[in-house]
Amino acid sequence: MKFIRLPLTAVFAVFLMLAHVQLVSAEDVAAQEQVQVNLNTATAEELSTVLEGVGPAKAELIVKYREVNGEFSSVEQLLEVKGIGMATLEKNKDRIQL
Repeated sequence: MKFIRLPLTAVFAVFLMLAHVQLVSAEDVAAQEQVQVNLNTATAEELSTVLEGVGPAKAELIVKYREVNGEFSSVEQLLEVKGIGMATLEKNKDRIQL
């Protein structure tokens, strides 16, 4: 049996190509499996688990805002909750439903 000797650079190039293909498909899977949360029905625990940058304290504020003001009519209305800014809203727009 004969073995083919490949230059180390060729082996490394193949490895990089295969690694890139795997990373891309992992990102695709993550995007397809992204969990969403309904602002009008979710518990504080669900909100803090799903929304990036929203911990238990901010999640409680979201629930209290909803109890006082009624259901959210738009995703942008979340900005009225103390501690929720534009950066947090932008990070989570795809995770929020009404």
